[in-house]
Amino acid sequence: MLEYHAAYYQVEDGWYMAKVLDFPGTVSQGRTLRSARRMIRDALRTMAEWLIEEGETLPRPSSRARDKQGSL
Repeated sequence: MLEYHAAYYQVEDGWYMAKVLDFPGTVSQGRTLRSARRMIRDALRTMAEWLIEEGETLPRPSSRARDKQGSL
């Protein structure tokens, strides 16, 4: 099982933006941090399913990110 890590940023309007660090194009947002976490999981799942359907390989997670919080 691959484990990807996400970064969460609080933006000016109080919302949270989330980005999967090693999976290009996988971003989402939520009104709360909890919501952003749920939304980024859905975005990651959707991106992974799309790549698999297209016959592409999934990006490899960075080994450097294993010690950081925010894994999905």
